[in-house]
Amino acid sequence: MYISYYDSDEAMSQQASDVITAQLVQKPASLLCAATGGSPSRTYTLLREEAGQRPGLFARMKLIKLDEWGGLPPHHPASCESYLQAQLISPLDISGDRYIGFQSDATDPAKECTRIQQELGHAGPIDVCVLGLGVNGHIAFNEPADGLRAACHVAELTSQSLQHAMVADMAAKPTYGYTLGMADIMQAKQIILLVTGKNKEKATRELLSGKITSHLPASFLSLHPNTLCLIDQQAVSPEK
Repeated sequence: MYISYYDSDEAMSQQASDVITAQLVQKPASLLCAATGGSPSRTYTLLREEAGQRPGLFARMKLIKLDEWGGLPPHHPASCESYLQAQLISPLDISGDRYIGFQSDATDPAKECTRIQQELGHAGPIDVCVLGLGVNGHIAFNEPADGLRAACHVAELTSQSLQHAMVADMAAKPTYGYTLGMADIMQAKQIILLVTGKNKEKATRELLSGKITSHLPASFLSLHPNTLCLIDQQAVSPEK
């Protein structure tokens, strides 16, 4: 895992954007796996700005949604679907045949996970996977546990995840999530882990300790040969 520290979220996000655009120059039909939430938001803004200058760069890019809140209507403002439609899909004009995403309100969640796994099998592996670090060390909805799941699955959400800004103010919060599994993520050719936001100090220290444990799912990223861990020092102050 390659670790870089930045003086601001802006500098960190610019580096992430540069890595993604460089990948698209090399392989225009790259498959990007996109996290949602505050951590990647500025990166996605910079990609939109890049598209304004070089619109053809994104004409063949494919996108897969990393995870989703279960049970929400797809167009609910708190859904990952709404986030990605606003941040990437609509502004970058990503057509339906270039997008793979969990249906948040699927009637059979397990079957929906099987569908996504099959689509990823056809389109993958992921070329660039953008991740954020959860307060409890989760990546996507791969939550701390005695054991982790390899493939797409329906996830039981922890209390920490339910405090995420996307759903924290909801009266009736989601009771489950959809997520790509650890193997799906680890098989990506390149991973960008963005560490920014509040209350990440403990998870960051544990991530950088070198200890690999299923109780800190992000720690497995240190085993990946091409993980870029980008840390915003103004938001997070890990021990070096």
